[in-house]
Amino acid sequence: MKFKDMKKKQLSRKDKSNIGKWDLRIKGLCEKINDMDNYYTTSSCGGRIVLVKGLDKKSEGAFVFRTHKKISFNEIKKALRGVDYNGLVEFKMSCCILHVACACLKDAQKLVDKAKFAGWKRSGIMASGRRFMVELLSTENIEFPVMNNGKILVDDDFLRLVVEGANKKLERSWGKIGKLRKLI
Repeated sequence: MKFKDMKKKQLSRKDKSNIGKWDLRIKGLCEKINDMDNYYTTSSCGGRIVLVKGLDKKSEGAFVFRTHKKISFNEIKKALRGVDYNGLVEFKMSCCILHVACACLKDAQKLVDKAKFAGWKRSGIMASGRRFMVELLSTENIEFPVMNNGKILVDDDFLRLVVEGANKKLERSWGKIGKLRKLI
């Protein structure tokens, strides 16, 4: 299948993400990439904060709390109080991530170079027999167990500190989305 046909097929697919719609923080960047002849996006996230069940694999209902916005201490505390799960629950702040199919290796390298210049430090090219795929990944992440068997494992002072840090990391991640959008 030709690149142009794969792009048309990919961009006509129904959104299969957990939230079922574009993450608005990264939508503009994705649209700009998808408007270019030699690229198309296959998945994206502008960054998020979640409480997730500590399961071995992704499953339906794994998320206890999820937002693509900054949070408050009270918001996360309320979410923790509402957890009805007798296992491990993890707090995760995840950075922006973007997967882009590229028409050729040269196009893939151009995109990786721009992404790295914009601060997406963990970016690289994955080649398969069908296409060149670029994974653009930033470095802002926080992950730790926050609850086990219904008991919160951290005190409020620590949780406040984590919320503040997670919000700053989200802002930094969003800034990198803007920088990359300007560069391409």
